Amino acid sequence: MSNPFRQVVDHMMVHDQFSQWLGIEVLDIQEGYSRISMTVRAEMINGFGIVHGGIAFSLADSAFAFACNNRNNLSVALDTSINFTKAVNVGDLLTAEAKEIHNGRSTGLYHITISNQKNEQVAHFKGTCFRTGKPLI
Repeated sequence: MSNPFRQVVDHMMVHDQFSQWLGIEVLDIQEGYSRISMTVRAEMINGFGIVHGGIAFSLADSAFAFACNNRNNLSVALDTSINFTKAVNVGDLLTAEAKEIHNGRSTGLYHITISNQKNEQVAHFKGTCFRTGKPLI
């Protein structure tokens, strides 16, 4: 049986060159939920020799986008924030899990947890989206 939520995310991934550049693998998609992963590469480090915070943010942002759009209702970010709790290093396998907290008619609220291969939480992201009412596909 086909997963209609996964079909929307697969369509998004085909057109999402940035998520492709990050090397994101889509692990699980359910209604209002996503779980994705990526491996950190050497070109993602900052001047301190640790991974640039924008990498973890971008992974979380993609998980957020996949979770809030997978009902085929074009949704865009209204507000996001992130807290970094542990440094990320080259070679780390990061997994972002997006869970829906609120699904309203015009807005949605999501919490995304990012963990490394040791199951240590490295960041927490919160995102609020606006639902446009337009289909993606």
